[in-house]
Amino acid sequence: MNSETRHGQGGVDGDFDILVVGGGINGVGIARDAAGRGLKVALCEKNDLAQGTSSKSTKFIHGGLRYLENYEFGLVRKSLAERKILFELAPHLAHPLRLVLIHSPEMRPWPLIRIGLLLYDRLGGRQPIPKTKAIDLTNASEGAPLRPGFKRGLAYWDLWCDDSRLVVANAIDARSKGAEILVRSEMVSAQRENGHWKAVLRSNETGETHIVHSRAIINSAGPWVESVASRIDGVATKRRIRLVKGSHIILRRWWDGDYGYVLQAADNRVVFVYPYLNEFALVGTTDVEFDGMLEKAAVSEQEVDYLIGIINEYFTAEFTGGSVVDAFAGVRPLFEDRAKNASKTTRDYSFEMERGACPAVTVFGGKLTTYRKLAEDVMKMLKGRFPQMSPSWTDAEPLPGGDMMDSDFEAWASEFKIRRPWLPNALADHYTRTYGTSAYQMLEGIQSVKELGRQFGDTLFEKEARWLIENEWARSSADILERRTKHAYFLTDPQRTEFDDWLDGTQVKGDHRENKR
Repeated sequence: MNSETRHGQGGVDGDFDILVVGGGINGVGIARDAAGRGLKVALCEKNDLAQGTSSKSTKFIHGGLRYLENYEFGLVRKSLAERKILFELAPHLAHPLRLVLIHSPEMRPWPLIRIGLLLYDRLGGRQPIPKTKAIDLTNASEGAPLRPGFKRGLAYWDLWCDDSRLVVANAIDARSKGAEILVRSEMVSAQRENGHWKAVLRSNETGETHIVHSRAIINSAGPWVESVASRIDGVATKRRIRLVKGSHIILRRWWDGDYGYVLQAADNRVVFVYPYLNEFALVGTTDVEFDGMLEKAAVSEQEVDYLIGIINEYFTAEFTGGSVVDAFAGVRPLFEDRAKNASKTTRDYSFEMERGACPAVTVFGGKLTTYRKLAEDVMKMLKGRFPQMSPSWTDAEPLPGGDMMDSDFEAWASEFKIRRPWLPNALADHYTRTYGTSAYQMLEGIQSVKELGRQFGDTLFEKEARWLIENEWARSSADILERRTKHAYFLTDPQRTEFDDWLDGTQVKGDHRENKR
C-alpha cells in the first residue's frame, strides 16, 4: 500500500525542510538542533532509537586521553569543551567519575603519562570537575585490589553517560520543537524532483510505504552510512568509513569505592574498568576491524579472552570467560584516514555535501562526546540553503530532565525525595537518574507505590513501562528493558517472561501501545 501523506491526526506531514536518516546520537542531535532553529524536520530510523552503535559505547563523555598520542590536540580540546557543556545540560545522564590510571613500568613511561594528563587538564580549560592527582597505590584504597608491583597511579575525572538515554532525550526535545520522529521506518530511496527530495519510507512494522518531500537530506546512518548513500540518487561519496568493532564485557564488581580504573595493555591500548549499575563492572573496549553483517556484530571469544587477560594481569581477583555476566559489541563508523592500526584511526568527524537546489549531507565518523558540535557544524553547512534559520542554541538549553538549578543533580535529587517520601530510596534513585526532572511528569497524580501498578520485579512497575510506551517510542521488551532502562539486569527469567507476556497483550496505535486486557 502506497500513500503520500499530509499533515493530519496521527499522520506524517509529507513536506519538510530536512529529512534526517538515522536515529543514533548524531541523527537525533541534528534533528534537535534543526527543529530548534525553526526548521521543519523529520527523522527516520529503520529500527529503534540507539539500537546500533549509540547504545553500545564505553559510555564516557571524554576528551580522549589516548588521542593525545596521535597528536589530535584539536579533537581533544573540542571534546573536553563538549564534556563541560553536556555536564551542564544533562546532569542526570552525565556525571563525573574518577578514573585511576595505573602505571605499569613495562608500558608508557611515568613522565609521559604525567605530562599527558597535565596537558589533558590544560586543554580542558576551566571545568567543573577536579584536576589530575597522583596516587601512591601502596597505601591508597585504590591499590588494595591490585597485584603487587603496581605502585603509582594518576587519578583524573571524566563523565560517565547513559548513552541510549542521551539519544532518547535528544529525540524527545526534537519532537517538542516540532520534529517528526519516525522509528521502525526505513528510507528505501530518495531522488530529486522539482527542487525537492522525494523519499520513500517503509514501515518495518506494517510494510506500508509513505512518500515525504524535503528541501535537504542528511545521511547520519552511522555504520550504515554508505548503504544509505547508495539509495540517494546522484550522491557519490568520495570519503569512506572504517568499520571497527568495540566489544565490552560485564563482570560482577570486585572492589569498593565510587571510582574506576584505566589499564594499559601490552598492545598500547587502554582498557576502562568502572562501576556499572552499582553491583557490576563494565570492561572495555577492543578495536577489531569488522567486515561482517552489521546487525549480527557480536563479541568474539578472542575478545573476551583479551579483556579477561588484561584484568587478570592487574587484579588479584581471578576471572575466566565463565565470569562474564553479559557482553555487547558496537561497530564504530570511523572516518577512514588510512591509519595502519584501527586504534590509531581518528575519532573525529567529516562531511560531504552535494550542493544544488536540494542539498544532501553525508556524515562520516564522530563519537558520542562530540555529537552536539557535529550537529551544529552540519547546520552551518546548510545556512545558505535555509537563511531564515535562527542562530545556534544547543549549548545553552538543557536536555529534557536536565533543568536543575546550577546543574546540581545531588541537590535536586534530595529535594525530589523529600517531595515524594512514599518512594523507596532505590526506586527514587532509579527515577531521578533515568528521567531527571521529567520524573515529576511521570509520577504526576501518583501518591503511593501501589498506584504505580503492577510490579514486574525489582524497580520495574507498570507505570514506568506505560510511560516509555506512550512517550518514548518504546515497542519491544528490549526497547524498555535494555535501552531506555537497564531493568533486564535485575529481572529473573520468570519475571522477564511475565513482562513479555504483558507487553504482548498490547497493540500498537501510532506511536503508542494500549493494553487490551
